[in-house]
Amino acid sequence: MIEILLALAAIAQQPAEAPAAQPVQGARLSIEAEAGLRCSAAFALVAYDQERGVASAQQWPAIDPRGREYFVRTMAKLMDETGVDREAAAELVRLEAQRLLDAGEVDAVMPACLTLLEASGIR
Repeated sequence: MIEILLALAAIAQQPAEAPAAQPVQGARLSIEAEAGLRCSAAFALVAYDQERGVASAQQWPAIDPRGREYFVRTMAKLMDETGVDREAAAELVRLEAQRLLDAGEVDAVMPACLTLLEASGIR
């Protein structure tokens, strides 16, 4: 599963050639789903950087395996609640990861995401 996180992180760090189409036309995510998506993307990016030994990522607790499990559960819940398929869910995460990178918000969202991870009960 770390391969999925690494692949998404690698994709998110690539420059965008053109704006991607929204995979869920007209669908609105709940606040909970948006937070889960944001944190899943942040966990993927931080886990990828931790795996590569990037110094700035080492300020956070080790993301894998708990962050990976959070990611998997969040994606399953997103697919169940919205009816999107795996590819559309992956595209949503990729878009959010790219947004976090472009806005320089990964470090800003991590404290809240770590709180959500703790509250999830994933050990």
